[in-house]
Amino acid sequence: MFVRDFLVGGSYAPSPGRMENKMLYVVVLFMVLLLFFLMVAAVDTNRFKISRYTLESRKIVSPYSFVVLADLHNKQYGAHNWKLLQAIDRLHPEGIFLAGDMLTSIKGRDFTPALELIHRLAEKYPIFYGAGNHETRLFLYPEVYGKMGEEYERSLLEKQVRILHNEGCGLPEYNIHVTGLELTREYYRRMQKVRMASSYLEETLGKPDKEVFQILLAHNPEYFKEYAKWGADLVLSGHLHGGIMRLPLLGGVISPSLKLFPGYDSGMYHQGDSAMVLSRGLGVHTIPLRIFNPGELILIELLPAKKKDGI
Repeated sequence: MFVRDFLVGGSYAPSPGRMENKMLYVVVLFMVLLLFFLMVAAVDTNRFKISRYTLESRKIVSPYSFVVLADLHNKQYGAHNWKLLQAIDRLHPEGIFLAGDMLTSIKGRDFTPALELIHRLAEKYPIFYGAGNHETRLFLYPEVYGKMGEEYERSLLEKQVRILHNEGCGLPEYNIHVTGLELTREYYRRMQKVRMASSYLEETLGKPDKEVFQILLAHNPEYFKEYAKWGADLVLSGHLHGGIMRLPLLGGVISPSLKLFPGYDSGMYHQGDSAMVLSRGLGVHTIPLRIFNPGELILIELLPAKKKDGI
């Protein structure tokens, strides 16, 4: 009798009014959470944090500090990026390393924010620039972008920016060599990670000098194991934007290849004797949000390894 009455709407069945109240509570809760996340995104998308890393190596003969910028995507922090410029000056770096995607490759897009920032930095610091997928795209599709890539690089070269297309340059006073890796487009495919041939890096970059500290600007961090095997002592990467949204314990939520909770999302990683510092980036692209994931300005200090007693 109890079961029959309940099923047919007897005295124990929820009243229509109660059901409507529950639905109202769910809708209100959803709207509150949505408003909360939008407020967090509005703040985090327009601020950046400073992260500091220190590495020691027997190969480093003199201390060297530098700032890493990645994935700016033409963003500005304050008029003419004055907030970012002031923060960099306060860190007193000896160099600036750009780990790719300082612009967004859109036909007809004005690259003034990225160019203006780099030009101003070049007045004070040596700059080493490794290409990301957006810089590379400008040259891959001339039918779309015309001369945009050439004009962008010409403007940078006039300011003595060292643009490293699968080539390197030395900092002999520190026993450092900097190489910029420009990956071909298949290594940026969505939904899958293309296997990198064991000979690819050596054929593309040559063999590194193992007695010199090797810094590799490699925009896509997914191939860290291959970079380490090639001989990179320090890899500087970006591309993942910190996973767009970050959750406690789980980290970044999604990668540009649409992989959920990617193994590499931000911070420092180690593979044998190699280290990788992965930037969360500074701008946004495709998904124009950052949630619990502000932009990141990185300072890295390289120090000579401390000698042990008796050695």
